[in-house]
Amino acid sequence: MQTMIGAFGEWAASLLPEGPGRWSLQGCPPDEFVARRERARTGTLDLMAPPRLAPPRATVLRQWEFDGLAIEEISWPQPAGADTLAWVLKPAGATGRLPGVLALHDHGRFKFFGKEKIAQTGEAVHPLVGQHRADAYEGLAWANELTRRGHVVMVHDAFAFGSRRVRLADVPPEIHWGLQDDADESPAGVAAYNDWTAEHENVMAKTLFSAGTTWPGVFFAEDRAALDVLAARADVDPARLGVGGLSGGGLRTVFLAGLDERVACAVCVGMMTTWRDFVLHRSFTHTWMCYVPQLPQRLDYPEIFGLRAPRPALVLNTRADPLFTVPEMEAAVGQLERVYAAAGASDRFHASWYPGHHQFNHAMQAEAFAWFERWL
Repeated sequence: MQTMIGAFGEWAASLLPEGPGRWSLQGCPPDEFVARRERARTGTLDLMAPPRLAPPRATVLRQWEFDGLAIEEISWPQPAGADTLAWVLKPAGATGRLPGVLALHDHGRFKFFGKEKIAQTGEAVHPLVGQHRADAYEGLAWANELTRRGHVVMVHDAFAFGSRRVRLADVPPEIHWGLQDDADESPAGVAAYNDWTAEHENVMAKTLFSAGTTWPGVFFAEDRAALDVLAARADVDPARLGVGGLSGGGLRTVFLAGLDERVACAVCVGMMTTWRDFVLHRSFTHTWMCYVPQLPQRLDYPEIFGLRAPRPALVLNTRADPLFTVPEMEAAVGQLERVYAAAGASDRFHASWYPGHHQFNHAMQAEAFAWFERWL
């Protein structure tokens, strides 16, 4: 069998546990489910090693209306790098507390922008953002579409994206690798920056590992802080919080929704497979942002998302997604079905399959929005 690392592939796969890992909740006796879930959560967080961040203090920078939506641009400080910028959208004229959704933008090998990929706050759209939306979202800014259905939706720039992206002035010249300008918003400038950051990912990942943390840990810390900001708003019901996203946003959904009990409803799009798929078939299609050393020995990737059981979870997959193999996507869904069955909550998990490539198209968005409406 051909694998990504040749004759070493099957050997590497043999290092994975035979059957569920020791933190697995598949087939867990009902009377042990809660205790075992909490042990698995604690152990997963220990391996992720998220950095401790100060409670976020958000500042409103400006407010305006666009296309029937009331919009705020807000920010909060981080211990390093620029402040996080976020947009908060809600229906204009809405009153009272509404359900809140943290909309997580994708990776897309596109770090120059973050929140702009899934939210629109004015008429102008960068041409590369427009192309990205056309390919990944069938042209829609899905955060806006969900807001129109009666939600407060917040979109923030993730670690290393948009306002939180790495700046040339902060890294030594030896790793500038020909990039001249990290603020050039022309299509050529944005493309050059995205190419540079793709090469820089291995430097970031190795550095984070060397510091005793992980990229999922840093994502989780910053995404949890964003959830803090959303939950604290006077116009949001903190008992009705949702999280969702495509691809890199789906990855962040897996960790945040699996490990933070405040997330009442979650939708993972285009980011559901097994560690075996990464080992044998598809790690070359993925970012360094996925990996937590030692975790595969204890818990399979889909089971991180399963740590949220019995709270509702939706998975949306596409059959022609080049980032994964269909058999391993199907195996991942099977694992989640068994976890939810063990939790006595089979009706709170659902997986749907769509034709087409790696995307979150109109039909998929409609199902996701209906899921949020059902449970929030």
